Amino acid sequence: MNNTTAAPTSDFPTEGRIAAVDYGTVRIGIAICDPDRILASPLEVHPVTQPDAGGYEADEKYFCKLAIEERVSAWVVGLPIHCDGGESDKSAEARKFAIWLKRVTQLPTRLFDERYTTVAANQKIRQSKTTRKKTKKRIDAIAAQVLLESFLEACRYRGELAGNDLEDVSSTGESLID
Repeated sequence: MNNTTAAPTSDFPTEGRIAAVDYGTVRIGIAICDPDRILASPLEVHPVTQPDAGGYEADEKYFCKLAIEERVSAWVVGLPIHCDGGESDKSAEARKFAIWLKRVTQLPTRLFDERYTTVAANQKIRQSKTTRKKTKKRIDAIAAQVLLESFLEACRYRGELAGNDLEDVSSTGESLID
């Protein structure tokens, strides 16, 4: 991966484990790759702390511990984008979460278009012949895996860092497709 063409403000490392987050208001799917960034695997699904109990602010210990235990060097947070390239309230929520995640873990964080990750995750699950109960529990982690695989492939294909720096992203509703 050639980091020289990335935005000058990017502090995203060129090696080490990346964790991908499929942010949701009920569950957060998490996937992680190996240090060589070849294989991505679903890790777990974390239940979101409800707003009256502090929201994701209450989850600070969880994400800091996860980063240490899994030796995470950076995060990729899925950014929900409509098929036409527009954004929604969910996009703003994911952006806010990504900024918070970077602040609390002190790890570089990028946003990456997550269109079709849930569709691809559902296809993977159907092919695996997993029970319906297990499917419901794992779908968000598998969506995070698809997100991470897409991010890693985009970086390899382009020969540069994919996605968007948090500082590069505006909330104007413009397309974030690079």
